[in-house]
Amino acid sequence: MLTDPFTRAVGEAERLVAAAPHIRTEQDLLDGYRYLAGGIVATTQSTWAMDRAQPEFLSGTGPHTKMGLDNPDTLYFGARISDDVEYVVRGIRGTTTDLSFQVLSGNYTDSNVPEGGTAFDDRALEIEPDGTFEVRFGPESGDGRRNYVQLPAGATQLVAREVYNDWTQRRGTLTIARADNGSLPKPLTHEAVERKWERAGEALVTRVKTWLQFPEWFYLNLPVNSLTEPRLTPGGLATQYSSVGHYDITDRQAIVITVPKSDAPYQGFQLGSMWYISLDYVNHQTSLTSAQAQTDPDGMIRLVVAERNPGVANWIETTGHLRGYLQFRWQRLARELTAADGPQLEVVDLDDVPAHLPYYDSNTIDAQSFTERIAARRLGIASRMLS
Repeated sequence: MLTDPFTRAVGEAERLVAAAPHIRTEQDLLDGYRYLAGGIVATTQSTWAMDRAQPEFLSGTGPHTKMGLDNPDTLYFGARISDDVEYVVRGIRGTTTDLSFQVLSGNYTDSNVPEGGTAFDDRALEIEPDGTFEVRFGPESGDGRRNYVQLPAGATQLVAREVYNDWTQRRGTLTIARADNGSLPKPLTHEAVERKWERAGEALVTRVKTWLQFPEWFYLNLPVNSLTEPRLTPGGLATQYSSVGHYDITDRQAIVITVPKSDAPYQGFQLGSMWYISLDYVNHQTSLTSAQAQTDPDGMIRLVVAERNPGVANWIETTGHLRGYLQFRWQRLARELTAADGPQLEVVDLDDVPAHLPYYDSNTIDAQSFTERIAARRLGIASRMLS
């Protein structure tokens, strides 16, 4: 059967998931199988939908197709490109906090992080008063041309990210087309269909291998229950700093994180599972931006990571994941960040949380108000229409 190569790849990917070294509990394994399902959807779609002859922006990850410690505050879009073709990207700037572009050369694999030297946000573009813009990516030197970006040799992907600091913000629109209008898709052949299924399977296995390896490079070599100083994010995101770590606590403990509310337009924190994907950010408060979080009178944001509800507004729910990843991001920066901009972390007994919150009396929240916060999250995600 034509789908045999893909079926075999699904079996290999399932074996990789089942043998993952971090699995300790039944939940760990079941999370892995759900992660695998999202990978099957994403790799099948991208293999069949992406065409360099007629490129389009596809959603790279979302609530049901997670990978790479996806940011709950970000819309990810990608298109396949070639370094010898000129492309026209048109759009309408939404009200979201940040819109950025990145050109990648190659793919993420379990042995390679692709070069991403061409990365910028929309501050580098001339945008019309009504929010419309056009930017061209091509092989020629820009030579001062308005909204023209030269593609580096070996360019294979154009990635766009739209970032919400406030989930009520409105997304924009983006399209991509070849300047020469490309060519019509070729009629399908038996050989072409067979190769599509082979490529989808290869992409699935690579996806699982890659994101099992990535934390080994950048997270798990750090001391447990710690966070790094803010640093430029690996992979070439020129306008993003991050602070990362991994945690391991019991259901009777909590992590209290104290961080200054930044002057960066976007500041966000999230938890990730050991599969290196976000936790359920739709139905649970597993992430907060600086706009969503409560800020204390001293200008500090104090987050409480815990399995059980400590009764505070900035509770970050572990949803049964007592081990996982910690991630801060700052974007659209106008300056370098220092250690003073970064977080401080301490592990405490859950019952002792009030003693570690100097403004505890104003941090508390009742059950109904917290339920309303979750309802607002669901609405914010639903309005993106990515499911």
